[in-house]
Amino acid sequence: MLFSQPEQQLSEEEFRLIRDLIYNHCGLFFDSDNKYLLDRRLLPRLALHSLSGFRDYYQFLKYDRKKDEEISDILDILTTNETYFFRESFQLDAFTDEILPELKSLKQKDRTLRIWSAGCSTGEEPYTIAMLMLEKNCFPGWRIEIVGSDISHRVVQVARKGIYGKSSFRSTDQRYLERFFTEAPGGYRICDEVRELVTISQMNLFDANRLALLGKMDVIFCRNVIIYFDQGSKKKVIESFYNTLRPAGYLLLGHSESLMNVSTAFALRHLKSDMVYQKSAVPTGGVAK
Repeated sequence: MLFSQPEQQLSEEEFRLIRDLIYNHCGLFFDSDNKYLLDRRLLPRLALHSLSGFRDYYQFLKYDRKKDEEISDILDILTTNETYFFRESFQLDAFTDEILPELKSLKQKDRTLRIWSAGCSTGEEPYTIAMLMLEKNCFPGWRIEIVGSDISHRVVQVARKGIYGKSSFRSTDQRYLERFFTEAPGGYRICDEVRELVTISQMNLFDANRLALLGKMDVIFCRNVIIYFDQGSKKKVIESFYNTLRPAGYLLLGHSESLMNVSTAFALRHLKSDMVYQKSAVPTGGVAK
């Protein structure tokens, strides 16, 4: 017999329980105005798991062995993963024309460069970084590692597949398409030369153990991610970024994002093409309390 979809609405108490559980898991915060959004979008999950109401669904999210997978699924449902290649081009100009030459001079001894694209969604950002570095060809003989991560296992699978449709190329110059992509069913496939520089993994920015395994980074891109966090979550994530960056490392946020009232640990660098944040070569200060 088919399990009929429950008609029960999300109560205020159930909303707070589920909202707080999501918040404690990954820092994403939904205020009271989003109660209807959670109600409508999560209701089909009750039928999917043969649950009688949202109270049972909360227990499922809290105790079931597949709870992390379910939370990842509902984050896909509740959020928008909108991205494309070469997004915010003037910041990318600052990265290639000013940040990379500075890091190349600074790191001549170990000749390694590690870059993290945090909250990379379907992978366009880390692949963009790899394409820019290959085009510049200014790090011959260096060990280059680019890590793309996202909390959503769905978008991580898309990124690993590396096949993209028309909407991903809205800001892509034809020369990149010709050099780094081949036609494939459903769109264009990123070439192996790019893929070899990039590792894609599922990662929760609140997972301290996973972050510790990530290792030190020279540059962190985290663009249009912390806008979904409240102040407490922002401070926690930015402190993790600070600890992950090597001295003199760079943090690049989205243009609608700022560290004002979040952290005093980074210097704001006014480059020719953009403003970016940099960790001191001799770290001082800390995350604002």
